[in-house]
Amino acid sequence: MEEVVLSEHKKSCANCGAELKFKPGSNQLKCEYCGYEEFIEQAKSSFEELELQHYLKVVGDNAYTETIDLLHCKNCGANQHVEENYKSLSCIYCSEPLIREDVEKEGWILPGAVVPFQIDAKKAREIFKNWVNSLWFAPNNLKKAALDPNAMHGVYIPHWTFDANLYANYQGQRGDYYYVTETYRTKNGKQTRQVRKTRWSNASGSVSGFIDDILINASLKKQKDLPGKVSYWNLKELVPFNSKYLSGFVTEKYTISLKDGHHQSFQEAKNIAYNWIRRDIGGDTQRIDNANIKLSDETFKHILVPVYISSYRYGAKDFHFYVNGQTGTISGLRPYSFWKIFFLVVFIVIIISVIAIFAKS
Repeated sequence: MEEVVLSEHKKSCANCGAELKFKPGSNQLKCEYCGYEEFIEQAKSSFEELELQHYLKVVGDNAYTETIDLLHCKNCGANQHVEENYKSLSCIYCSEPLIREDVEKEGWILPGAVVPFQIDAKKAREIFKNWVNSLWFAPNNLKKAALDPNAMHGVYIPHWTFDANLYANYQGQRGDYYYVTETYRTKNGKQTRQVRKTRWSNASGSVSGFIDDILINASLKKQKDLPGKVSYWNLKELVPFNSKYLSGFVTEKYTISLKDGHHQSFQEAKNIAYNWIRRDIGGDTQRIDNANIKLSDETFKHILVPVYISSYRYGAKDFHFYVNGQTGTISGLRPYSFWKIFFLVVFIVIIISVIAIFAKS
């Protein structure tokens, strides 16, 4: 089940009293009504890496966990936090009205760091519009949706990152290519050709190193839906978590637990270890018979990364589009207009028929 948390901490403008929102690409909050800006005070220390094994045992019983109110959307299954000062609220994904009486309390691990939005909603809509205009056979309504300022939402998506020292000893084989000349018969007589062979030799050893920031999407739905093309963020731009960065945006609550995220990260660590082993074996190709992989000094962070999301319903199917809120990269599935394709085919058939008639005359 997908869980969505609307920004919990709202700050009023000191000048006019309206809501201040985070200004993408800056360290400021800005009032959209009077233009007043307020700097976000930067943390004096960097964000903290949390000890994984200890935290897995005590999660929910420490200062990094707090309780939030969530409302369940009966239409699409999403859950989102409700602000008391909202007079009315609808689901950000399907626009279905939410019922306040359905509120439930849940705990979550506060994020340790965040990659702030670097592009604003106006720029994201411009990227989306240009992308839609470049599509062949796109429905006209899709182009109208690209112009709708309410059709795109900025969302912080939760991720886990894992660090560890990795050590692995292995047994395998090193393959070195060599070539032999073979003779074969053809209709024109005998021919020769070079044939590649592999000379195998036993190999064993160990590799070790530090694994930094294995990134695991902690949103079960977005892990399935978010295209790989927009799933790359520069984590060097992570800043210590401050709720002011969330102002004006939606924040999802993770639905993949720390334990499950750690399990997924081990598979990524295994892939890294195998790449190190292949490099250590050398040669032209390698076989790994077995590898004993151990991780130590494991730490993790709960971080938030920025994405703009837009959706469009065509026929009986929903299409989702994503813009990376840091890099501006766009990706998504797109619908095709049946009638545009149909009339193009008819036009081509008419042209071919006309050409055929003139060719006979």
